[in-house]
Amino acid sequence: MTVQADVDLDLIVADIETLVTCESPSDDLDAVARSAEVVAALGERLLGAAPERIIIDGRTHLRWRFGTPQVLVLGHHDTVWPLGSLQSLPFRIDDGVLRGPGCFDMKTGVVMALHAVAALPDRTGVSILITGDEELGSPSSRQLIEQEAIGCAAVFVLEASADGGAVKIARKGVSLYRVHVTGRAAHAGLEPERGINAAVEAAHLLLAIALLGDPEAGTSVTPTLVRAGSTTNTVPAAAEFAVDVRVRTGAEQDRVDAALRAIPATLPGASVRVEGGANRRPLERESSARLFAQAVAITERRDLPPLQGVAVGGASDGNFTAALGVPTLDGLGAVGGGAHADDEHVVVAMIPERTLLLQELISLALAGGRA
Repeated sequence: MTVQADVDLDLIVADIETLVTCESPSDDLDAVARSAEVVAALGERLLGAAPERIIIDGRTHLRWRFGTPQVLVLGHHDTVWPLGSLQSLPFRIDDGVLRGPGCFDMKTGVVMALHAVAALPDRTGVSILITGDEELGSPSSRQLIEQEAIGCAAVFVLEASADGGAVKIARKGVSLYRVHVTGRAAHAGLEPERGINAAVEAAHLLLAIALLGDPEAGTSVTPTLVRAGSTTNTVPAAAEFAVDVRVRTGAEQDRVDAALRAIPATLPGASVRVEGGANRRPLERESSARLFAQAVAITERRDLPPLQGVAVGGASDGNFTAALGVPTLDGLGAVGGGAHADDEHVVVAMIPERTLLLQELISLALAGGRA
């Protein structure tokens, strides 16, 4: 299959502006629905086909399928930016740098994906899935993503690149917990000895749970939001806190889970209940190794800048597909920086070569990995 080398940068930039100027905060169902319609119209213009509109729990996801899926191109059109962000952070291009809320994470990647697939002479075997709730942890789209990935030879995730344009060859897994402590209330001045202080019990647990981290293994176990008590003169009868766990390997994720659930209460009469668990399994290097090697070979053959691969702490929908055993390469989207921050930006000059790289990777995967 011959891949089209020419990329119409002006058209891509115009399409990015169209998406960026349609704000789409994840928690606003109407905004996400409006954004989905903008993405759908753009994709229909480029691909000559309307997407399926898949609405789950009020959230709109889009899917284009060309035959039986062999390659999944994955992205999301929701952002973290609230409505009105364009007033203080308008879309603009200064000195070759494109700015605007959501441009880097990841509306540029969505546009690149649609243009890359549109440039293929034969799209048979390609599925494009653009979800609308990734920034919330993909609560309604996870099953859809997993179902679409099963049976594919490759998944290409258009999340933004790491520093310097590096692709993401590994991502930490995430586990999220809420620990509930039950004690017994009593008057803090008259008879505190009759109470069982849930706040004190929580303090013991917080210290013990924090020690489950292993910096050398890349494992962080971080207690976060803490709540306890009802009034200042009452022994707290209840307390709760959240725990954020990040791991490089599935074995570490399982170790921390078992250890956290086994930590006993310290105060007599106190009880502990743990909710939650793995949100995303790690995207380990083995999942991306073959696709990354192909990407490096493409950049060398096309005389593109050398491509680096890095492991990152944040998770993405690529974690879901990698956990299924489907080869997954992430961070193929925009080159720039400032995700979720006021300095969010995209380097315009890098858009054509990244779009070309994606075209080549899809083509190679459709050909069974044979150049």
